[in-house]
Amino acid sequence: MFNKHPKGLVAAALANMGERFGFYIMMAVLTLFISAKFGLSETVTGYIYSAFYASIYILALAGGLIADKTKNFKGTILAGLVLMAVGYLIIAIPTPTPVPSMALYLTLTCFGLLVIAFGNGLFKGNLQALVGQMYDNPVYSNLRDAGFQIFYMFINIGGFFAPFIAIGVRNWWLKVNNFDYDATLPELCHQYINHIDSGAEMPAQAMENLTTLSNSVILDGQAVTDLHAFANSYLDVFNRGFQYAFMAAIVAMLISLVIYIINKNRFPDPAQKAVATKGNNQAVSKEEITMSATEIKQRIYALFAVFGVVIFFWLSFHQNGYSLTYFARDYVDLSVINIDLGFTQIKGAEIFQSVNPFFVVFLTPFIMWLFGSLKKKGKEPSTPMKIAIGMGIAALAYVFLTVFSFTLPTKEVLGTMSAAEVSAIRVTPWVMVGLYFILTVAELFISPLGLSFVSKVAPPHLQGLMQGCWLAATAVGNSLLFIGGILYTTVPMWACWLVFVGATGASMIVMLSMVKWLERVAK
Repeated sequence: MFNKHPKGLVAAALANMGERFGFYIMMAVLTLFISAKFGLSETVTGYIYSAFYASIYILALAGGLIADKTKNFKGTILAGLVLMAVGYLIIAIPTPTPVPSMALYLTLTCFGLLVIAFGNGLFKGNLQALVGQMYDNPVYSNLRDAGFQIFYMFINIGGFFAPFIAIGVRNWWLKVNNFDYDATLPELCHQYINHIDSGAEMPAQAMENLTTLSNSVILDGQAVTDLHAFANSYLDVFNRGFQYAFMAAIVAMLISLVIYIINKNRFPDPAQKAVATKGNNQAVSKEEITMSATEIKQRIYALFAVFGVVIFFWLSFHQNGYSLTYFARDYVDLSVINIDLGFTQIKGAEIFQSVNPFFVVFLTPFIMWLFGSLKKKGKEPSTPMKIAIGMGIAALAYVFLTVFSFTLPTKEVLGTMSAAEVSAIRVTPWVMVGLYFILTVAELFISPLGLSFVSKVAPPHLQGLMQGCWLAATAVGNSLLFIGGILYTTVPMWACWLVFVGATGASMIVMLSMVKWLERVAK
């Protein structure tokens, strides 16, 4: 798989894999952590999640500009790794729950997330630009798509193991403190404390559910006699477990940092592509010398057309860490998923975050074989056509989930049901597995090939900037993620997912209408 590719590919992929491992430890639990830590609703949590996820990618644009301006890609990447480790440290410091000051501790958490986002902006797009330059060599140029697919596969090896670490550490800390895990208890605990503090009476059904579940999670079988003390204790332990999991992300970042430093001198430097022209000292790449202003404009127009389309893919795909995680928590039978390791148990809604990266790793060799076979026969679709097909597959994924959601009650109705009634309507975990399988196939047609398209079409002197713009387009999609939370809490489940069917389906049609033009520009 690797012998025909540039030698620096594996080292770059390993450095990225370590960084992604730490990142996905955090992302596997982030929305549930924010809700459980601060008692925020799914909608309010969505605003924070959307802003964070958008800032990750919009700051990649700043990272590209910094690297292009300073001509120091490698140093910018290194600074990004260090900043991300600092950001994880800020959110990993254990703090009490319920928080003594909502404003102070929520601001501290958001500041840590902002540091992570800025570090990611310095790192992510510039490393992709570095990998893209490896394939500017004519010896490797026809392997560009395959190279980015391998690079993307390594990302998801880290992403596969990360949720298990996050869940394992959280559940280990619960067990140390004589508690078992229950996904619905943090929301009920916050609801109880808020009613006590306000002097209001908690709804009877919610009180009954809290009483039942609180007694079921005490490992030594003792009965809960003080619900207020239990609610405070369970929330504190539950969220400290999350913060200890974030410490594992710091370790992953340090490993990635070591790998990058050891291999730094092996990597190409996009800044070295610049050469001095006669008459002035402006840096212009050799390829750019033969590229007219009209061609440069056409390339930029083509890139921005693709950026506009993929916004709707990321709006739909990145629901995996938001509304789809809440769906798994509220509507999926999690009782059948329990890996007992003795010192901890691997169970919880977050476990589905490992399904997507597993399928990426599992399916990437097959997708590469498929494209390779079609290429030998002269029938391989162009990169723009692959992206259009991917949008259609994403639409099918949400059609699949829509079908299984027709009989489910709304989130509002769910809160009025008993624990036994909720258990009776839960769907099999295989629904989530099937959904992520289809979404992963769509992702493999869009994300790595989109990176390849950008590195191929972007004018040489704008490589870092255009990779940053790709991530900025992702940021726009991510800034709209909160829509998923609003739909999730206000409309029938099937209607929620139908919106994403429409978004991805319409994007497929638009992309198909541009394929011929994009193919001409990419030649």
